[in-house]
Amino acid sequence: MMRLGIFRIFLVLIHVSVACEFGPFPYSVTGIVCRMTKPAALLLNQETAQVIQAAFRNAKFPNITGERSMRLLGKVAYGLTNIQVNDLSIEQSEVELKENDAIHIAIKNVTAIFKGTLNYGYSGAWFLQLFHSVDFEIESSIDLQINIKLMCQKDQVAADASDCYLTFHKLMFHLQGDKEPGWLKQLFTDLISFTLKFVLKSEVCNEINFLAQVLANFVHDLAENFVRDEGISVDISLASVPLIKANYLESHHKGLVLYKNYSDVFTDSVFSPSLLTESRMLYFWLSEHILNSLALAAFLDNRLELTIRGDELQALFEMEDTEAQRNAVQMIFQGTSYNDSVARVWSLAHPQISVQPEGTVVKSLVAVEVSTLPMGEESLMVLYMEKEITVTIQAAYAEKKLILHPLDSRIEFKVFNCTADPSENDPSIRNFLQTMISVVGIPEVISRIEPALTSLMNSKGLHLFEIRNPEIITRKGYIIVQLDFSFPNHLLLDFLQNRL
Repeated sequence: MMRLGIFRIFLVLIHVSVACEFGPFPYSVTGIVCRMTKPAALLLNQETAQVIQAAFRNAKFPNITGERSMRLLGKVAYGLTNIQVNDLSIEQSEVELKENDAIHIAIKNVTAIFKGTLNYGYSGAWFLQLFHSVDFEIESSIDLQINIKLMCQKDQVAADASDCYLTFHKLMFHLQGDKEPGWLKQLFTDLISFTLKFVLKSEVCNEINFLAQVLANFVHDLAENFVRDEGISVDISLASVPLIKANYLESHHKGLVLYKNYSDVFTDSVFSPSLLTESRMLYFWLSEHILNSLALAAFLDNRLELTIRGDELQALFEMEDTEAQRNAVQMIFQGTSYNDSVARVWSLAHPQISVQPEGTVVKSLVAVEVSTLPMGEESLMVLYMEKEITVTIQAAYAEKKLILHPLDSRIEFKVFNCTADPSENDPSIRNFLQTMISVVGIPEVISRIEPALTSLMNSKGLHLFEIRNPEIITRKGYIIVQLDFSFPNHLLLDFLQNRL
C-alpha cells in the first residue's frame, strides 16, 4: 500500500493493462524495456517505514460519537475528538512478488499511540452541559497487508492499493492518568474498540491508497521529464501489459520520439525477455531505433552544430609540431592569427546510428568551414570540406559522469576546397586534415558531447541516485543498461514533506 508509493519510485515505467488496449504482438512496438528484480524490490522495501508513517500521520481521523443505555446510569453519550497519532514505529516489512497477480507487502507490528479527548455524560446531562472531558491514549499494535495491483489509465501508471487489511493485536484504552473509575475505562474500551478499529482501517487504508496514487503520478512525471529536453521528448506510454514474475517486474514502453510535426514510427522490435537476466537490480533495454530518432530530432532542431575559435582552434591545428603541420597551417591561414579565425562544424544530414557488439556506430555527413577575419576586412573562407565520418563509440558511466570513448574511425572526403590549393595538386593539406580530424577532431567533438549529456541527465536528477557498477552493453540492434543502486531516502522525505 504505502509501500506501493515507494515501489512507484522505481516502477517508473510500469503501467498495467486495465482500461488500456494493446495490439496482438506484444513486442512489435517496444522501444524501451524496464526490468526491476527482486533485490531492488527488497531494497526499496526498506523505505516503507517513511511512507507508512506518512499515511498514519496524514490520515484524517473523524470524531467518533455514540450513545448507549446503561442499566444504572441511564444513557451514556460519548465522543472522541482531536484524534492524532504519536510515537509510531515499524518492526518489520516484507515484500513478495506474486506472479501474474500483485505485489504483496506485509508490514508487521506497527506500534502507534493515538491521543485525543474523550467527552462523556450521563442521562441527558450531555445536553445540559453537565459533561466530563478527559484526555485519552490508545496503545495499538497492528499488522498491515497490502496487495498492490498495477493498472493502466490513460496510458500511464495507476496504482491500486485498496486491497488493504489491518489486523489489531493490541488496542489498550487509557484515560488521563488512569484516575477515572475502572468501570468507566472498561465501559469505553468495550464501546469504542469496534468503532475505532473500523475507523482506523478505513482512514489509514484510504490514505495509503491516496499516497500510492500521488507517488505513482510523481514518478510518471519524473520519468517523462527525464526523457524530455525542450521540444524533443520520448513517448513512454505502455506498449504491452507489464509482467509480474516471482523474481522481477518488467514493463514495455513505446519509446517513440516526439518532435514538432515529426512522426516516429516503429516497424519492428528485436526485444525478447530472454535478452535480460536477473543478476542485477535494474535493467533498461533500448532499441537502436530510439537513438536514430533522437539523432534525427537533434538534427532537425539544429543542435548538431559547433563553433571553434581562438585557443581551442589552435590546439586542433597544432596537435603536433612537425614541418608538415607547420606548412599546412601556413598555407591554410596565410599567417592570420587563430584569434582572428573561426571554424564551424555542422551535420549536413541526419546521422545514421546502428548498435553493434563492438559499440555504437555513428555515420554522419559533416561540413567544416574555416574562415579568417583579418583586421578591418570582411570574413574570408579559407577552407571548406564535406566528409563522411564513421566512428564507433563505446559508452560508460562512472563517478556520475557519462564517458564516451571513440574507437576506430573512417573519413571519406566528399568535397574539398582550400583557397591555398584551389587545384588540389598538393595532397599534404588533405593528408594533414585527415590525420588531424582522426586524432583530435573527433575526440574534440565527443569531449563537447560528454559534459553536455552529463549536464542534461544531472538536470533531471540522475546525480541524486547512488548508481553502482553500471554497465552499458551493446548488441546488434539494441543497448542494455544494467546496474545496482542505493536509494537516496532524503528524496522520499523531501517529496512527502512537499506534497503532503
